[in-house]
Amino acid sequence: MFVIGTAGHIDHGKSTLVKALTGIDPDRLREEKDRGMTIDLGFAWLRLPSGREVSVVDVPGHERFIKNMLAGVGGIDLALLVIAADEGIMPQTSEHLAILEILRVKQAVVALTKRDLVEDDWLELVRADIAERLDRSPLRGAPIVPVSSLTGAGLPELLSTLDRALDDTPPKPNRGRPRVPIDRVFTIAGFGTVVTGTLIDGSLVVGQELEILPGGIKTRARGIQTHKQKVEQAMPGARVAVNLAGVAVEQIHRGQVLTSASWLRPTTVVDAHLRVLDDALPLPHNAQVSFHTGSAEVMARVVLLDSDLIKPGQDGWAQIKFAGPVALTKGDLFVIRSPNATWGGGEVVDAHPKRHRRRQIELLDHLGTLEKGEPSEIVLQALQDRLGSDFATLSEVTGFSATEIRVLLEPLIAGGEVVALGDRFLSRNAYQELRQALLNELEQYHRRFPLRSGAPREELRSRLRLTSRDFGALLDRLVSDQAIVVEESVVRLASHEIRFSAEQEAAIKGFLGELSASAFAPPALDDLAGRWNLDDELLAALVGHGKIVRVSENIAFTADAFAEMRQRVVDYLRRGNQISVAEVRDMFDTSRKYALALMEYFDQQRITRRVGDARVLR
Repeated sequence: MFVIGTAGHIDHGKSTLVKALTGIDPDRLREEKDRGMTIDLGFAWLRLPSGREVSVVDVPGHERFIKNMLAGVGGIDLALLVIAADEGIMPQTSEHLAILEILRVKQAVVALTKRDLVEDDWLELVRADIAERLDRSPLRGAPIVPVSSLTGAGLPELLSTLDRALDDTPPKPNRGRPRVPIDRVFTIAGFGTVVTGTLIDGSLVVGQELEILPGGIKTRARGIQTHKQKVEQAMPGARVAVNLAGVAVEQIHRGQVLTSASWLRPTTVVDAHLRVLDDALPLPHNAQVSFHTGSAEVMARVVLLDSDLIKPGQDGWAQIKFAGPVALTKGDLFVIRSPNATWGGGEVVDAHPKRHRRRQIELLDHLGTLEKGEPSEIVLQALQDRLGSDFATLSEVTGFSATEIRVLLEPLIAGGEVVALGDRFLSRNAYQELRQALLNELEQYHRRFPLRSGAPREELRSRLRLTSRDFGALLDRLVSDQAIVVEESVVRLASHEIRFSAEQEAAIKGFLGELSASAFAPPALDDLAGRWNLDDELLAALVGHGKIVRVSENIAFTADAFAEMRQRVVDYLRRGNQISVAEVRDMFDTSRKYALALMEYFDQQRITRRVGDARVLR
């Protein structure tokens, strides 16, 4: 499905021509009827000689309503440039031509209207003037067809010319990310809220879960119409009317975007490549502009990144900061205007950039790659400053579909340029930085706590600011590289070993000796540690090394004593017996204090389970 959009000066006969071609009057507002001029967007459709059905968007030509023109021209495939034969090219003709150039509309047909009002020699002069003007634009060579909407002269030729021009027009791509920039909102009795717009980037189906952005309004497509015909599915390029479920008409306005849920994030700042028109004023750094994209209009400030001024006819890099959120993505085209004139426009290259310092060569190279690099270069560039991206984020940043991203990533991963961590992807450099950050954290931890077996896993994750899933994937990767060892909730460098000094070895020997001398009724831990000058770090190291088992705050057994006590209790219980604290006390000829601490520890370790005053095996 293709969309034809009119363009041209006020009173050159755009709406009259549309009605003559389609039989539909695009001027729907009473004020438009009374004033005899198009104020807002009008819509119609027609069937061309080939049988191809196309949509027609009729835009206002008056300079005061240029923002309404911009709301409708963004989704067109072919421009129907309307120029009156009795007046020729006028100011709004030139401005509309400039806007078509900014929005990269590459196909056009000129309808030279009011043919019946001029002589043949005048007609040829006007035709030559138009051809000369088009030669200075991307629409060079566009066919010019003289017509009269009143007599019908030339209309069949115009329809055939439009048909042939669309033969060379590529259809809109289907990236699986449907977007409808909303240009009308209204209510139909018995149906509810309806929005209209041109469908881009994907298809829509009845029943699909949708979202309106900015605003995050969740809804569903109750019904879809194209050219007043119900359809179950609408394809990219179609003019659609979508009946929405559960949304009041007051919640929606022109400029919002209807899209599938959970992929598009509104933004308040973009990086862009923009060009100032040849006949516009120079664009200074920090200029205030009105920014137009799709059907949206928002005030913005232009921060120039590579200069203090962009002269007429020149281009440059800019970060554009909006007064409010806008739903757009990489590759979207835009127009910027001063209060009374079109200043220029360009293309969004990053819809969610960081704040930049100006005049940075690396930044300008980065933006240049995002704009015109090979697809694999764009993916790599998108991963450079980001702490990993999933398919959805990469799609948003690069403008490629998730399917395209998968195809592009395969050779990059195989070649080691991209590293996969779970469902996220990092550039080789970003991964090396993250890897080194983790190793540095571990090295610092081992230096601070040389007697500990390793750093707490959760503490490391928090320091690196990773999700549990991403951190787990990073640990798995480093374990497979034999760089680290993960032991339950502790992480250490593979090279880390706990080493005791000669003085510490002597103290530990004496400590363990006293602990062994009263194996089942050892001295209080704090007293014994104090006598042998063992601090908390050294005690923790003995626990970590399995030399002692600390069953309570102030009671510890040697590993051998604990193993014997555990085995004897378990063997006793396996014979179908229960055991009480008193029986444990008698079994080891110790006191109730030690027996109770031991059995409570067994409960904590899920070796035993308390039943009344006794314990049984779990």
